[in-house]
Amino acid sequence: MHDLADRIRAVAYLEGDFVLRSGRRSSFYLDKYRFETQPDLLREIGELLAARIAEVEPDAVRIAGPELGAVALAASSSMASGKPFLIVRSAAKDYGTSNRLEGIFEEGERVVVVEDIVTSGGAALDAVRSLRQAGLICDTVICVVDRGEGGAEAMTAAGVHLEHLLDAEALRLGR
Repeated sequence: MHDLADRIRAVAYLEGDFVLRSGRRSSFYLDKYRFETQPDLLREIGELLAARIAEVEPDAVRIAGPELGAVALAASSSMASGKPFLIVRSAAKDYGTSNRLEGIFEEGERVVVVEDIVTSGGAALDAVRSLRQAGLICDTVICVVDRGEGGAEAMTAAGVHLEHLLDAEALRLGR
C-alpha cells in the first residue's frame, strides 16, 4: 500500500485552502479525478477494492458507486471481481426511467458501496440510504481514502461499517 500511497500522492495531493464537500475547510485536498482517470492507478485500485470486498463482504452480489466520483471505482472493481455494479444517482433523474439507482438488481441482494474519499461520510451514507430504500442490504462502505474526520463515526451511527485502503496520514507522510 505504501507504493499506492506514493503514486496517489504524486498525482492527486494538493496543498492550499480548500472547501470540501462537507463544507469544512482544509489545508490539503485529494483530487480524486487525478487518480481515478489514470488507467494504471484505476486498475490497481479496482483490484484492491475487489480483494477487500471479498475479504469483508463476501456475500455481496453487487457493488454500488455514488455518482460521479465513485462510478469509475465501481466499474473497475466490478471488472476485477466479476460482480455487477450499480450507479447511485444523487437524485432521481426527471426523464426516462426516473431511476435513482442505475443497473439491474433484485430486492434482498447484498450490496457493498465503494467510495473515493470519505470526510464526513455524507455522500456514502446517502448512497447507502438509497440502496436500503430500494430493498437492498447494505452494511459496508469501502473507500480509497478515509480522511479520518468523522466519516467512520457517522457510518457506525447509521449501522454501516467503513473500510479504507488508505488513510489521509498515509498520503501526507513522505511529502
